[in-house]
Amino acid sequence: MKKILNKVFKLEENNTTIKTEIIAGITTFFAMCYIIIVNPNQITGFTPGLTSIWNACFVGGILAAVVATLLMAFIANKPFALAAGMGLNSFFFVSFILPNVLNPEAGYKAGLTIILLSGLIFLILSLTGVRKYLAYNLPQCLKTAIPAGIGLFIAFIGFKNCGLVVANEHTAVSIADFTKGAEVAVPAIIGLVGFLLIVFFANCKVKWLKSTSIISSIVICTALYYILGLIFEFNFSVTSTSLGTVFKDWAELGLFGAFEGFKFAFDGKTVGSIFSVIMLVITYSLVDMFDTLGTLYGASSEAGFLDENGDPIDLEKEMLCDSIGTAFGAMTGTSTITTFVESSAGVAAGGRTGLSAFVTAILFLLCLFIAPLAQYVPSCATAPALIYVGLLMSKNICNIDFKDFVSAATGFVTFLMMVITYSISNGIMIGAITYVILTLISGKYTKKDIIVTIIAILGILRFAFITM
Repeated sequence: MKKILNKVFKLEENNTTIKTEIIAGITTFFAMCYIIIVNPNQITGFTPGLTSIWNACFVGGILAAVVATLLMAFIANKPFALAAGMGLNSFFFVSFILPNVLNPEAGYKAGLTIILLSGLIFLILSLTGVRKYLAYNLPQCLKTAIPAGIGLFIAFIGFKNCGLVVANEHTAVSIADFTKGAEVAVPAIIGLVGFLLIVFFANCKVKWLKSTSIISSIVICTALYYILGLIFEFNFSVTSTSLGTVFKDWAELGLFGAFEGFKFAFDGKTVGSIFSVIMLVITYSLVDMFDTLGTLYGASSEAGFLDENGDPIDLEKEMLCDSIGTAFGAMTGTSTITTFVESSAGVAAGGRTGLSAFVTAILFLLCLFIAPLAQYVPSCATAPALIYVGLLMSKNICNIDFKDFVSAATGFVTFLMMVITYSISNGIMIGAITYVILTLISGKYTKKDIIVTIIAILGILRFAFITM
C-alpha cells in the first residue's frame, strides 16, 4: 500500500509521508466542514418552508465536494479541497430563490441551469487556456476588489442571519432592538460571541482548536442557543427530517434538476430575459474565477507551489478540477464549486500532495448521513462562520493601490456597491465601468483593457434594460 500511495501521489518527491498527509487531510476537513450546513442554509436563505430544497442542497453539496476534491487529488495532485463557494451560494439565493417565492423550486432548478452553463463555459476556457488568459489580463485593482467585496457582502449577510443587523425603514439597516426580549437578543449576542470565538480559536496556540476554529464555534453556539432557549422558553421551530426523506428530496429536486431547469431559465419569467441569463452566467463565471485564483495563489504560496514567475504550478489542472466540479455540482443540486481558502490549514499542517485531498474527500462522504442532525443547528450558530470568512476575504482591500486614483476608485466602488446594493454582480459591473471611464479620460487605457471594457459594456446594457 505504501508503494502504491507513493507512486500515485509522489510522496517522496514532495518530501512528505503518509502520516503527515492524513493529518493534513483531517485538518483541512475540520477547517471547512462547516460548509455542509452553511451551504444549504445560504442557498435557501433560512427561509421557512424550503426544507426540500435544503435537503437537496445538503446532499448535492457534499457529493460535489467529494468529487471535485478527488479530482484535485488525482489530476493535480495538490492538497486543496473544494466545495460550494461562500458568497456564491448567497448570491444564488438572492438571484433565483428570493425572486421566486411563489415557486421556489422553479427558481432553484433555473439557478442550477445557470451554474451548469457557467461550469461548462469554465471547462471550455480551462481546456483551451483562455480562462488563464482572461484572469491575467483583468486590472489588478478589480481582481483584488472582487474577493474583498464578497467578503464584506457575506459578512453583512452573517450579521443579518444572526439578527444583530436588522432592516430599518428610516436608515435602511440598524442594530437589533435588544429591548424586545430574549428571542431577539440571544441569537444576536450568540452570533457576535461565535465570531469572537472563531477569531480567538483561529489564533490560539492549541493546534487542534486552531484547525477546528469554525466547527468548534458552531458546536458551542448551538449548545448555547438551546440552553438559553430552555431558560427563556424559546419556541423552537425545527422540522425533523428522516434520512430517507433527505435523499428522496435530493433525487426529486437536486439530482439532474439543472436539466429540467432549462425550461425555467429560458421562460422569460423565472430568471428574466435571455440577456439576464447571459449576465448571470458571466457573473458567476467571473466571481468563481477570481475566487479560485485568489485561493490558489494564496495556498500555493504557503505550500511553496509557485513557479519562477510567481504563478501556481499546474494552475491549468487546478482550474480544470474547479470547472468540472462546478458542472458536476450543478447536476447534483448545489451552487458553484470553488477551491477553499481553508485548504491552507491543511497545507500548514504539512499537506503537500493529493493524498491529503483524498482524505478530506472521504471524510466529506461520511457526512452524508448526518442530515437529520444538521437541521438542528440554528442560523445564529452558523452566521459567525460567514462573518469570519468575510473577514479573511476582506483583507484583499490592503492589496489595492490607493495611491493611484484609478485603482483606488475602481476598488472602492467595486467592494462598496456589492454590499449596499446587495449584489456581487452590481459591484463588478460598476467597478468595470468606473475603471474604463477613468483610464480613458486619464490616458491610461491600454490594449490589455479590452476584456474589462467588454464587461463594462455588458454592465451598462444590463443596467439600462434589466432590473435585478
